[in-house]
Amino acid sequence: MTATSTLTRKESPKTGDSVVTAERYASGMSTFADWMGSIEKNSDLFQRHYDEFQPNPDDVAALKGYVENNGVKALLLGTDWCPDVWRGLPVAAKLSELSGMELRIFERDEHSDIMAEFLKDGEFESVPTIVLYDGDHNYLGHWIERADQANAEMGPLREIMAGKERGTPEWDEARAQYMDKTWSLAEGWRQAQVKELLALLEEALG
Repeated sequence: MTATSTLTRKESPKTGDSVVTAERYASGMSTFADWMGSIEKNSDLFQRHYDEFQPNPDDVAALKGYVENNGVKALLLGTDWCPDVWRGLPVAAKLSELSGMELRIFERDEHSDIMAEFLKDGEFESVPTIVLYDGDHNYLGHWIERADQANAEMGPLREIMAGKERGTPEWDEARAQYMDKTWSLAEGWRQAQVKELLALLEEALG
């Protein structure tokens, strides 16, 4: 598999045998409820993203086709403190439920050996990382962190926080404005994530 022009979604994992055997994969959390029961913080944010995400029926049907024809399944690495995970994990969870795709969720820091196989740019432990396999547990590709659309739209938003000192009223006001704007863009980022996952599967499976 070759890499896309921006993220490492199509790079192969490290050489040699993967630590993600079929047995290891099966040990992960299998539902959004399992994840919610395991985390210590930000459950309200995970739930809001889950509740607000409205998958396109055509996208769900396309993913269901890959599940039925190729046994596609997914592994997700995440943490409870990361905004990209608040957005991205609920997308994967709801897609799994609606399409019948098996999903296994692993907490990143408890499974550092898995994370080591899918580092962004070979260096960064970026999450969420979503790894796709076929029904025979063959690696198809992986998706990291956020959609290209989110990267493009998030850049200007960071200017809101620029020059503000943490803990000051100016920081608090800027942070609130930043969060409001990210929420207004979140559904577009969720939908873009779905499109990129489907594009990865199209490239791998045709």
